[in-house]
Amino acid sequence: MAPPKVSRPVRKDQFPSVLKALKTTAYYDAGRDNRLVTNIRGLAWSPIGNAIATTVSNYIRIWDPDRTKVAQSLELKSGAPGIVEKVAYCPTHEAVLASTAVDGICRLWDARMPGGVAGAGKGTKLSEAKVGDTGLFLTWHPSGTELLVGRKDDVVMSVDVRKLGGSEGALGTGWDLEARQIDPLQGRHGKTQLNEMAFSNSGRELLVTTGHGPVEIYDWPSLDYLHTLTAHNSAAYSVRHSPAGSFIAAGSGDGMVTLWDTTHWHCAHTIMAHTGPVRDLSFSYDGAYIACGSGGDTKESSTGIEISHVDTGEQVHTIDTIAPASWIAWHPLRYWLAYAGETGGLRIVGAGSST
Repeated sequence: MAPPKVSRPVRKDQFPSVLKALKTTAYYDAGRDNRLVTNIRGLAWSPIGNAIATTVSNYIRIWDPDRTKVAQSLELKSGAPGIVEKVAYCPTHEAVLASTAVDGICRLWDARMPGGVAGAGKGTKLSEAKVGDTGLFLTWHPSGTELLVGRKDDVVMSVDVRKLGGSEGALGTGWDLEARQIDPLQGRHGKTQLNEMAFSNSGRELLVTTGHGPVEIYDWPSLDYLHTLTAHNSAAYSVRHSPAGSFIAAGSGDGMVTLWDTTHWHCAHTIMAHTGPVRDLSFSYDGAYIACGSGGDTKESSTGIEISHVDTGEQVHTIDTIAPASWIAWHPLRYWLAYAGETGGLRIVGAGSST
């Protein structure tokens, strides 16, 4: 299947009208009669946007964005009890999906969709690594050779996946993954809350959120301390490096998003994104816009998805939602925005359009 074409960039003054005209498509995990909020705990686009994976209870559901019927999706089950927490596609391998669950195991899957270029191995578990506790976040190195798993007890495990080498049609099963414990903060703060980590685009730096507010930057793989972004007074929940590399965004429990200029390392813009905590962030494919979600299990979470223009910090559009949007993700090539938190399951704004 050919990847979708890249959208033409949209100017800030045109963006609200363009996005407002886009249709929102619903993907009902349990059929159209389902009016309950499906507990999606994570979602991820494949590298070229041909598929999107969601976690639902103890399984993973993979959708083709052009097909809304659950019978046309792919379901992955490990056979182990417990909730699947997070999913993340390998950035260099369209077929490989990683997942974590409450059973303390990180799994790699051959996640090729039915009807794709490969006729075998669809939905096959490739391998797994024991990380020791519930994995709350997953972070791939841009090279696709290493995967960081952040555990519920704030321990971080590094999983070496270099054995994935080879062509897409030659994925093997049954080999072991190696996991080792690392200390990203090098004991600088003692025991501290770690909600998320992200690599820089080059993979030479690791961005680390902290429970006391700042985002800290470390060299990779030496983990030598480089810099602190004194971003927030409450816990930082999310961090992203913009596709163009010009900004780092951090979302926090104070409802704000800070955008940091990576040339002069100062806070260029502060966005009051939500009245509740900002749990998730996503840059558009061109880095021109950033979307913010405020979902989760707290009563302070607020509805709607706020979208801001990155260069100016101006809020340009709000996507109205009935329930808080817990997880959000822009398509890697288009202005399509996926989010979770509404009744029934996944929603994608703009799916199937040329925008």
